[in-house]
Amino acid sequence: MTTREKYTHGHHESVLRTHGWRTAENSAPHLLPHLAPGLSLLDVGSGPGTMTVDFAQRVAPARVVGVDASADVVEKAAAHASDRGVSNIEFIVGDAYHLPFSDGEFDVVHTHQTLQHVSDPVAVLREMRRVRANDGLVAAREVDYPAVFWHPESPGLEKWYATYDAVHRGNGGEPAAGRHLKGWALDAGFTEVLAGASVWHFSTDAEREWWGGAWADRALHSEFAKGAIEQGHATSDDLADVSAAWREWAANPRSSLFMPHGEILARG
Repeated sequence: MTTREKYTHGHHESVLRTHGWRTAENSAPHLLPHLAPGLSLLDVGSGPGTMTVDFAQRVAPARVVGVDASADVVEKAAAHASDRGVSNIEFIVGDAYHLPFSDGEFDVVHTHQTLQHVSDPVAVLREMRRVRANDGLVAAREVDYPAVFWHPESPGLEKWYATYDAVHRGNGGEPAAGRHLKGWALDAGFTEVLAGASVWHFSTDAEREWWGGAWADRALHSEFAKGAIEQGHATSDDLADVSAAWREWAANPRSSLFMPHGEILARG
């Protein structure tokens, strides 16, 4: 990322708590059938590296590289790879607009929940296309926040969504990225784009406690909270109401939440 945009979530513990839950299985179902030993892979916006390490184990002994804009998060990702005993992987600090790799260097280039946070997602996809091999694959998956829905109805969660949408857009991003992926890929020059969708669903006691608790903390302590106040979209009292609404949702055994994602596999 560059100064053209600001990452809405930041890297508070409550954010990394949810990012660290992501695995190749629960967050890259569209890509897994296309991975095989010997395929080199670049993960753009790799975060704490949980997905990247999963990829590295699937394509070993081939080279895997994770790129992220945050040096602190890159350090955490490297430690995670070491803890997992995965050696065919490295993590570097880099800019998604200017990837430090040669043309055609990777068989697969992947990104997850990154394009929604950049002001020019087509430029990032174009750069991803540049560094993948001529017959290689680019894969992306992005949530579509306007399509997220929860039960039961909650004025506090309605306030959360309205505030989140305003802050995300104020930071230069596109919270409805999931529905734009195919068009963005075509604009970036890909000639074969297979689009699909999948959903995260949180409903069990453990899932509600984890997801609702994380967002209750994010509403008070993350960069989202700071941005909401600085941009004038919420007061500290508003954010306290949002936090309480997430805890109320989590405590209700009837509650559930669905997060739809758009996915693409692009070639050409």
